[in-house]
Amino acid sequence: MSPAPGIDPSAQRRTVKIARADTFKVIAEEWLEMQAERLAAITMTKARWILGSFVYPRLGSRPIAEITAPEVLAVLRPIESRGMNETAHIFRYAIATGRATRDITSDLRGALAPVVVENRAAITEPVKIGALLRAIDDYIGHPTTLIALKLSPLVFLRPSELRAAEWSEIDLQTAEWRVPAARMKMRERHIVPLASQAVAILRELHSVTGKGRYLFPSLRTSDRPMSVNTVNGALRRLGYARDEMTGHGFRAMACTCLNELGWHPDLIELQMTHAERNKVRAAYNRAERLAERRKMMQAWADNLDGLRGVSCATQVTDETNQLENLSACPQVRAQSQRSFKTLAKSGILLARN
Repeated sequence: MSPAPGIDPSAQRRTVKIARADTFKVIAEEWLEMQAERLAAITMTKARWILGSFVYPRLGSRPIAEITAPEVLAVLRPIESRGMNETAHIFRYAIATGRATRDITSDLRGALAPVVVENRAAITEPVKIGALLRAIDDYIGHPTTLIALKLSPLVFLRPSELRAAEWSEIDLQTAEWRVPAARMKMRERHIVPLASQAVAILRELHSVTGKGRYLFPSLRTSDRPMSVNTVNGALRRLGYARDEMTGHGFRAMACTCLNELGWHPDLIELQMTHAERNKVRAAYNRAERLAERRKMMQAWADNLDGLRGVSCATQVTDETNQLENLSACPQVRAQSQRSFKTLAKSGILLARN
């Protein structure tokens, strides 16, 4: 296209270049690039897919300062159930970088349905936990899937963090799992103290997959971790519907029960790697409370062993009556070598200690 008479061609090119730099897509891609180290890979993939599939086709080439609230509403309404909120962040980034003057998404409050946080299904009742653990023990399927199921309630990791675990993160000598920041949702390095039961499971797994990169490699290739749906699929085969139990539900199980058993909420939150906005305090907590977290993780693993064996015991408050009930339970008789003191510490009575 030839420049109009009297127009400097180089000035016109600069004007076009500046205009293109102010388009929604260019600014959105800048914002995504800035989030790469903060957001989990799966979250980034979802954001790019939604923007590329629904937003860019209609708004991508538009100068962001010229986009109106009705235009944004028309784009977001069909996908509001997906919890699409990246658009607001992009407009705020445009304001911060001097390419927009106001966040027009604030005009949409009340026009879109609020994002509903879906709670992942979890089993938290002690008797049902015991039944789940026994069902897992009887699982018939691929050995690595079975081990992933057994390990899930012991480490409090998110399913995405568990399935992509690498052997370089595991130290069986110190009984620690050190997950690098790049693999954590909160983008902070995380240490999982391993209970003796978890160490035993990992030693068993090492004999199967220890020569490779991943603890749980894909069944198709050792170059990728197992599918994101593997654990949930195994739970379905065990007879648990998606509204009963999920892979993520093992975290909710531990969190709920540990609170009920009287463990300090700070310890639980630290081990769950829930958000800690004060980074100085977070670093202090992670460094200074590791020993306490190690004790909690071992007690929780012992508690699960107790629940696995005492599911048929009635819940009574008198310890003598409880012992009599436990003795009548076939699962407990099969573990007669375990003393009542150990059962008390690992089972229902843990809350009193």
